[in-house]
This record gives sequence, structure tokens and C-alpha cells, in this order.
Amino acid sequence: QVQLIESGGGLVQAGGSLRLSCAASGRTLSTYSMCWFHQPPGKEREFVAAISWSGGITYYADSVKGRFTISRDNAKNTAYLQLNSLKPENTAVYYCGAVIPRGSWYYTESRPYDYWGQGTQVTVSS
Repeated sequence: QVQLIESGGGLVQAGGSLRLSCAASGRTLSTYSMCWFHQPPGKEREFVAAISWSGGITYYADSVKGRFTISRDNAKNTAYLQLNSLKPENTAVYYCGAVIPRGSWYYTESRPYDYWGQGTQVTVSS
């Protein structure tokens, strides 16, 4: 069993930055692809970014390309999401997920992921 715990959320002004962390316990994540999704108020959970088990491949939703950066440190069993140039529409609960690749190394739907954290709130004021 893997437990994922997100941290780093908060209130920030538009144009500001935050760094989210996703720390895992219970099992090493070195064989898992990691992802970040967000869930804006009143909406479904949406894909944001994914990173391969080695960290060598990343993939982003078009809406965050050039502003958000996903990374991981397998030695620390932690994944990160750097959020820059934040906009009010980025306000959401951010979740990290982990999946053993099966056919694809990442998924833009939430269902295939094996583990999820409890989420961390990001609020961007205008």
C-alpha cells in the first residue's frame, strides 16, 4: 500500500508561484509514473501533468505548458509540481497520483491511477 501526502498549497496572488510536493510512504515510487490533477470548484478532476518513473519524460496539459513543471526525486520518494505565473483559473484542489504503467506510461483520466493523495488547496486571487 502506498500513501501519498500533498503539501505546499496556499493563497497566492495572480502571477505568483507555488511549489507543491507529494511525499510517498509505504513503498518506493521508483517504478510508478506520477501525475498531478486538479479539481476546480464545481468541476471534475482534470489532468495537469505526468512524469515517467525515471523522470526522463514529462507531459503537460496545454493550459499549463510553459508555466508548470513536474519533477521527482526518487531518492526522497517525492514528486513536485512547480506552479509559476498563476492565474485565478488555476484555483483548485491539486491531487497527486501514482500508477504502474500498463500499456501507457501516463493517463489523462483519473480512473487508471492506483493511488491518490488527499489533495492540497491552491487559491489564486486576482
